[in-house]
Amino acid sequence: MSQRAPGFSAVLAVPEFRALWFAEAQSIFGDQLAKVALTILVYDRTGSALWAALVYALTFLSALAGGLGLSQLADRFRRRQLMVGCTAAQAVLVALMAIPGMPIPVLCGLVVAVGLVQSPAAAAQNAVTREIFTDDALYLRSQDLRGITTNTLMLLGLAGGGLLVVGIGTSWALAINAVTFLVSTVVVHRFVKNRSAAGSSEDGWFGAARYVFGTSRLRVLITLSWLVGLVVIPEGLVAPLAEELNASSAMVGVLLAADPLGFVVGTYILSRFVAAHQRVRIMGALAVCSSATLIAFAFDPHVALAVCLLALAGAFGAYQITVSATFTSLVPNEIRGGAFGVIRTGLRVSQGVGVAVGGAVAEGLGSTTTTIAFAGVLGVAIAIPASLAWSRLNRSSGKAHAVPNLNTQPS
Repeated sequence: MSQRAPGFSAVLAVPEFRALWFAEAQSIFGDQLAKVALTILVYDRTGSALWAALVYALTFLSALAGGLGLSQLADRFRRRQLMVGCTAAQAVLVALMAIPGMPIPVLCGLVVAVGLVQSPAAAAQNAVTREIFTDDALYLRSQDLRGITTNTLMLLGLAGGGLLVVGIGTSWALAINAVTFLVSTVVVHRFVKNRSAAGSSEDGWFGAARYVFGTSRLRVLITLSWLVGLVVIPEGLVAPLAEELNASSAMVGVLLAADPLGFVVGTYILSRFVAAHQRVRIMGALAVCSSATLIAFAFDPHVALAVCLLALAGAFGAYQITVSATFTSLVPNEIRGGAFGVIRTGLRVSQGVGVAVGGAVAEGLGSTTTTIAFAGVLGVAIAIPASLAWSRLNRSSGKAHAVPNLNTQPS
């Protein structure tokens, strides 16, 4: 344990990171409004839950397609220019969505386009952030701040996004999101250095994926990251879970908010009290605990205890930030964009598949609590060998760095 970790003020004192952090934060706020606005807009105009669900699913599918291929553009072009071009394009696309009376099929096409453009921008931002910080502890701290900011804004979106959209209207909500992308464009162009392209157009298109899956330490990190697909199952079952626990409909929002709230608290505790070089050693154990917490749902807990269990699972789940930071640092700079696309796409896929399978299992068993408990058991069964493998690989490499040096090649 250590209380000498750099504070958030230390990372915000770096102008480039401060610009990236601000651009991302205000854009996330706009995205929350846009998601709510699109759902309300499509449902009001069609009266169809299927259409509303389809628009939401398109955000997932476009991110999947973009993550598999377009993220590699972050290695072939100047990353600042790519971020600027992508956010400007997103501003235009979302502004078109805000036009009253836009046909639903066109809206769907615009949603897909926004998701596709977002993938290379996110990959470029992730890679640039690692380039900005040469100090490992500062870099890890910067990722803590990003995680806390993102989940806090998600909580605010759950709490008041719907009310705000209803108050100002869907078109204005989408217009606000378009403005946030414009702000991001200006801020990144003004304050982020225009570094040379890290990779080359001559590199193989899926070279990053081959490198990731061909490296033992990166495979283990991917396994620990993708475990979120099991821990997220309660989120997909929150409505029937509340009914099964004899809770009021108002508790649905509380149950949904428990995990991100726990994540924020867990991230703060890790970043404030656990030394950087220790976090990499315990992240496997935290992954086990995050899944193990869900097993308690087998005992049909009271709704108050269920909220605490979900918050606790989210708090343990804060290990994901250390996993992501370590993964990014182990990958050579010239393929970081493509590698980020691999882990991010898998993360989205695992979440989508996890929720879908969880729903099917709950339907078959007739019990959401049992389904969640099974997810916890399966998560533990995967996390324990992955944790042991990570410890073994670290011992064999003789390294004790929480975030390995950029020049260190994985074994």
